[in-house]
Amino acid sequence: MSTVGIQKQSKLNQLQRILPEGLPVDSNWLQKQGYSRQLIAKYANNGWLSSPIRGVYRRDSALLDQHSWELVVASLQNLLGLPVTVGGRTALELQGYAHYLSMTGPAEIHLYGAESSPGWVNKFPLKQSLAFHSTHLFKVNSDSKDRDKERRRAHFTDYKWGTSEWSLLISTPERAILELLDELPIHETFHQADVLMEGLTNLRPRTLTIVLKDCQSIKAKRLFLWFGERHNHAWFKSIDTQKINLGSGKRMLLPGGKLDSKYLITVPQEFANDR
Repeated sequence: MSTVGIQKQSKLNQLQRILPEGLPVDSNWLQKQGYSRQLIAKYANNGWLSSPIRGVYRRDSALLDQHSWELVVASLQNLLGLPVTVGGRTALELQGYAHYLSMTGPAEIHLYGAESSPGWVNKFPLKQSLAFHSTHLFKVNSDSKDRDKERRRAHFTDYKWGTSEWSLLISTPERAILELLDELPIHETFHQADVLMEGLTNLRPRTLTIVLKDCQSIKAKRLFLWFGERHNHAWFKSIDTQKINLGSGKRMLLPGGKLDSKYLITVPQEFANDR
């Protein structure tokens, strides 16, 4: 084999090492790894790469669901290096807290990231749609340089999925429920939040204190404490609210709702009557 042939074979072998089966990447990523446009096109023409949408490539696998959202997120986190995490309702569903709310599985995957996602992500053929949210809700995000390991563990955990060797970085239940509550009342309902909160019986008081102190949404923190007290969870008694900034003034969440005199938030009349 000629020197050129050996180099080409070496490049193909390298591609098999650096690009795991199923994980999609764009042509910019491939070019940064040393693959020219011409070489990428050759690999695609020979079936070594497939192109599910224009400008995006992957190594297909018969063992993986090629329409899995997890493959896209694993690529964003592990190959493209974007500070994006799975959070909110999706993180709760993955950890077994919200599966009963939808018998057909999640229709929308909630992702949190400081940067906008690549344009191809929302065009990618997936079974679910991807909903991106800002990460300004907390002082600690996935790209933070915080070296406090306990603090990081309070916010994030690794989630192993299927038979893949790739784990996903997702929000802990303590962080995820605050992400969800911040969506009330426009994108989430009081009823669904109430059902979720009722099931969160085993949250960790020490972790809750860390996450609540780092949360910058007064609305989300007040709602969380209101729901926690409503369901009389054991962990609620361990939270030192004096260490948590709950702001001042009223938060009018619902037109026509009833004002809770303790947390100064408006809640649906039927929930206020239950207390």
